[in-house]
Amino acid sequence: MPLLSNLVGEITFLYTVGGRIYLKKDNSGLELVKAFAKIPTANIADTMGRSCAMHPRIKLFSSPHGTVWAGIALTVKSRGGDNLLIHAALDMAREGDVIVVSNEGGVDNRSLMGEIMFTYAAYKKLNGLVLDGPIRDVKSAKEIPLPIYATGSTPGGPYKEGPGEINVPISCGGISVNPGDIVVMDDDGVIIIPLKDASAVLAAAQKLQETDEAKVVAAGNGTAKREWVAKAIETKKIEIIDDYY
Repeated sequence: MPLLSNLVGEITFLYTVGGRIYLKKDNSGLELVKAFAKIPTANIADTMGRSCAMHPRIKLFSSPHGTVWAGIALTVKSRGGDNLLIHAALDMAREGDVIVVSNEGGVDNRSLMGEIMFTYAAYKKLNGLVLDGPIRDVKSAKEIPLPIYATGSTPGGPYKEGPGEINVPISCGGISVNPGDIVVMDDDGVIIIPLKDASAVLAAAQKLQETDEAKVVAAGNGTAKREWVAKAIETKKIEIIDDYY
């Protein structure tokens, strides 16, 4: 079977808007991935204006709980309930990639992936699958050694007709994702770090993690500084009533 790279110029619909596959993406963020995988998503998000996290409808379905994963976004814009372009992305994907799928906003009653595709993704040593849509074969997903995020599950299967696009800007879980962006995932969910901002975000997140760990210790031994709460209540002019309602 010919590889996608050998079909350039032979498949007409791949060269029109709505039906395109870009074989290349910026992988320069790979050198930062290991460092991001040492920082919880919450700490990273707090350094990004708290506006980088995907909607909580996208949940972890696989087994690696308690782990932080990070990788490079390989984006897929699929038609709702259709996984032809997701199959193409699996064939293209390289070790360390995270396939991120838009699925036209995530509202659909057809699963996008199941056991066979999960197994293939693990064989190719991908760092994750993030789908704005449902999956099936949930039992097998729990046994796959990579993070699989989806909106839910349904036994209904997908179409394989297209159209769709690969390595183009998409929206997944309400967040913009560009090919090459850094994806960080843990039990809390999924965040996206724009590649151009990644170095600055990493430095800020590492610094915040150090102070956050100290705050956890202080919260546990009663030495946490809580004066800011009363100050904020006063500043916002919230009325305090020493009586029953």
